[in-house]
Amino acid sequence: MKLAKPLLCAMAVGFALPLSAFAAPETHEIDAAHSTVGFRIKHLFSHVTGRFDGVQGEIIVDREKPEASSVKVTIDANTINTANEKRDSHLRSADFFEVEKFPTLTYVSKSVKQTGETTADVVGDLTLHGVTKEVPLKVTFLGQGPGMAPGEVKGGWQATGKIKRSDFGLTWGKLVEGTAVVGDDVEINLEVESNVKK
Repeated sequence: MKLAKPLLCAMAVGFALPLSAFAAPETHEIDAAHSTVGFRIKHLFSHVTGRFDGVQGEIIVDREKPEASSVKVTIDANTINTANEKRDSHLRSADFFEVEKFPTLTYVSKSVKQTGETTADVVGDLTLHGVTKEVPLKVTFLGQGPGMAPGEVKGGWQATGKIKRSDFGLTWGKLVEGTAVVGDDVEINLEVESNVKK
């Protein structure tokens, strides 16, 4: 089945849906309870994973004109969660996210390019720590269909990308005998479930 160009979401978010299913643009609301805005970064010789628990946003899918599809995502920076409260408190501080000064992250799509039946490249503006940079995402559409509640329709996507934290002014760093405690490269991993608005 031919698919429209996907759109993520938040780190950013946009996606693809069947072109033949509907003619009018379709609005999806991100289901925060079943979505994960995740990341992975090097710590000394291994990696630490984490996520942001507070995410909201909309995905607009236009099957007649897929390039007009869009996604807007807002992430609550204070909800960063690496399963270690001491580390999370440090990440919220002025050394990193400065959540009191910059309480949210946003991702707003700028372009969508279909790359396969269920895949697309999405480029959007990520605003993090008061800095806005273009961030490309590789997106895969996972499917759409009925949810558990009567009349409910769900959609699902995955998206991946990479950023350098230093590009966003997150430059805190220490060395231990020449080895960086925290790496600069951040892997973004998104699992998005949506509710189709009626």
